[in-house]
Amino acid sequence: MSVNGKKVLHMDRNPYYGGESSSITPLEELYKRFQLLEGPPESMGRGRDWNVDLIPKFLMANGQLVKMLLYTEVTRYLDFKVVEGSFVYKGGKIYKVPSTETEALASNLMGMFEKRRFRKFLVFVANFDENDPKTFEGVDPQTTSMRDVYRKFDLGQDVIDFTGHALALYRTDDYLDQPCLETINRIKLYSESLARYGKSPYLYPLYGLGELPQGFARLSAIYGGTYMLNKPVDDIIMENGKVVGVKSEGEVARCKQLICDPSYIPDRVRKAGQVIRIICILSHPIKNTNDANSCQIIIPQNQVNRKSDIYVCLISYAHNVAAQGKYIAIASTTVETTDPEKEVEPALELLEPIDQKFVAISDLYEPIDDGCESQVFCSCSYDATTHFETTCNDIKDIYKRMAGMAFDFENMKRKQNDVFGEAEQ
Repeated sequence: MSVNGKKVLHMDRNPYYGGESSSITPLEELYKRFQLLEGPPESMGRGRDWNVDLIPKFLMANGQLVKMLLYTEVTRYLDFKVVEGSFVYKGGKIYKVPSTETEALASNLMGMFEKRRFRKFLVFVANFDENDPKTFEGVDPQTTSMRDVYRKFDLGQDVIDFTGHALALYRTDDYLDQPCLETINRIKLYSESLARYGKSPYLYPLYGLGELPQGFARLSAIYGGTYMLNKPVDDIIMENGKVVGVKSEGEVARCKQLICDPSYIPDRVRKAGQVIRIICILSHPIKNTNDANSCQIIIPQNQVNRKSDIYVCLISYAHNVAAQGKYIAIASTTVETTDPEKEVEPALELLEPIDQKFVAISDLYEPIDDGCESQVFCSCSYDATTHFETTCNDIKDIYKRMAGMAFDFENMKRKQNDVFGEAEQ
């Protein structure tokens, strides 16, 4: 919005950037936040060395958020590391998700003949082009279900589980009976992201995810955006059903449009479920991950008799988010029962021994309308997925509703050149 010449005022009631998805530092703050009054023990090292994400997510190397960061050049404020591996849970054990053909052939996830069929399937996906019917091999992207595509390649249940949940990153099995195009595109995104750096398709910023909102804040400031932290929002002022301003500490900031997260407008959102996230501090890498100092583990729902997958994200001192020799593992899933902590037990068992646990159960909210009438545009809460694709879709959707047209990366790039000049590029 700032780059597009709009006057932007950004108010945040918190003393830090990023709202729900910030990184908490120092460690003492995290203990306070979870009402652990005794504070961290000496063995945790310096509190300042910690930046703990409240909402764990990785970036897909070829995904939308990386494209946004590159186009807006927010990358000049950030450094990323490739996440070392992606693992999938099967029959109580974890296996590396094969990242190369060699790994696929050596993997214990599948038998010999299954591997050949899987390889054929991957070649089909890589060559698939929705605009070229010659690549369809009898599959109609709009009508053939994914279940039928799996059947066509004669893939067994374990491979289907691993493809749908560890590659296409679906949280449930609803996708099986939907047209296959989206699944094919998701698997392509995974393999293209993987192709960029080779170890895994995921990236993670040094110093934690809280760096992302700060990077965007700097970009906005270059274009005249104003930021106010620690600024309470007392009231949103409406006239004839439209937003006209925001009241804070006795003053009113007038506006034509307002963007916010659900916590600022509880009467305009509905609850759409819950997510449980358990932050675990460890003094060791996760077993059977080849001592990776960062990884993702996906526990497909079928493996643990659930409807939704359980995720584990691991990061460590190597990312400047923990004291030397310490690891942060965050287990998360969509809540399905009245005992959410029990639901993530399979994940916690993989992490033992755990030095300290912080349990957060969050309600998920979504706006009850598109905001076009009131000009109040509300984002959805962060879901249980472990990357930013769904969040990016939400942001692009809000942009479209506000501006009346789709967000154009190329246009954004051109405007940047006008400010910085070609020479500095």
